[in-house]
Amino acid sequence: MEKFWLISVNMGYGHQRTAFPLRNFAKEWIQANDYEEIPKRDRDIWEWSRKGYEFISRFKKIPLLGDFAFSVFDFFQRIYYFYPKRDLSQPNFAIERQYSLFKSGWGKHLIENLKSKNANLPIVSTFFTPAFMAEYFDYPGEIFLIVCDADVSRSWAPLKPKESKIKYFVPNERVFERLQLYGVKKENIFLTGYPLPIENIGSENMEILKEDLKFRLLNLDPDFVYFSKYRELILSKLGNLPEKSDHPLTILFSVGGVGAQKEIGAKILWRLKEKIKEKKVKVILSAGIKKWVKDYFLNCIKYLKIEKFLGESIEIIFEEKIEDYFEKFNKALRKTDILWTKPSELSFYSALGIPIIIAPPIGSQEEFNMRYLLKSGFGIFQENPDYLEQWLFDWLRKGYLAEAAMQGFVEGEKLGTFKILETIKKFLK
Repeated sequence: MEKFWLISVNMGYGHQRTAFPLRNFAKEWIQANDYEEIPKRDRDIWEWSRKGYEFISRFKKIPLLGDFAFSVFDFFQRIYYFYPKRDLSQPNFAIERQYSLFKSGWGKHLIENLKSKNANLPIVSTFFTPAFMAEYFDYPGEIFLIVCDADVSRSWAPLKPKESKIKYFVPNERVFERLQLYGVKKENIFLTGYPLPIENIGSENMEILKEDLKFRLLNLDPDFVYFSKYRELILSKLGNLPEKSDHPLTILFSVGGVGAQKEIGAKILWRLKEKIKEKKVKVILSAGIKKWVKDYFLNCIKYLKIEKFLGESIEIIFEEKIEDYFEKFNKALRKTDILWTKPSELSFYSALGIPIIIAPPIGSQEEFNMRYLLKSGFGIFQENPDYLEQWLFDWLRKGYLAEAAMQGFVEGEKLGTFKILETIKKFLK
């Protein structure tokens, strides 16, 4: 197919992770806040936004004062209750502020640069601001916007949604309906699912995903409690299971883009130390591209005197470049049985047949992602990590996590990347 401009922002991991599965189909992958020759004023505005979010996210850990400061910040990006259904098209403060910055020229350089290179190529953005910039500065090609949460605030719809030509790729029915309440035209919303990494799926027949899930189920249902109840479902969806798993029970704990909740990773090591020593459990700690998070985990491992298990039953995922990190993360997921994470965009990775242990959400959108996971049966909210070695193995014995894995696989949308590419292709004809 003809290429497109792929645009994201390097603010946290979510918008870049959403773009990553589409990278090989794009003419160029551009970071709207950090591209070559970006004007200083444009960069400064982006940096103010990024640093403000990171500061507030870290400050949130301060008792009382931190929670209050974060609640004020979160107020401006909050998501209203869905019911009763009503007209929510009135723009909020954040949207009006963005458009006032566009009026002063913020983003014009980026869009004019794309026009000069090839104005006919579609723009595919994983963050709303570059899509709004493209429309404001009259980009002539198609503009697509990929939503990366299970529900969205008014900030995801443009100033005048009924007049907008922006087309949305949305992950679930709730976002499909929510955008219409914000005034987005129904014909501009496409229910594709979230774009998951093709290397974890295979073709549209999902041969890689199914093979990985077969081995995973053996670790998640050691006493065959779930299998005894849903044998026919498993056989119809996956075929016969292998005699034994090809890896030990593996938990991947993922730290957020600002290093949030790294302390949970330390508690996982502490409470599962004996299982790690016996090589009955493998713990993967995802530090992302933050060296200080990697060093924190290394210090924890040293303190617990389990350094010799690094590379065997303990692994740290860290890379300096974001693309290398995502590649390594996706590879590790193939042998991961449980993904422990705050309910970010990784919530949609439950469709790979990986059950989610839900860490406390940070911000309004993650509250709604958590609701999505719980209502769908794709994840379970964490119990007290201080007693992990008790409740985790209770869950395994009872088949709870096997049930969440199969529920995510059966009910979750797995082919979002393919559907997004197919929809773009239709608009190019």
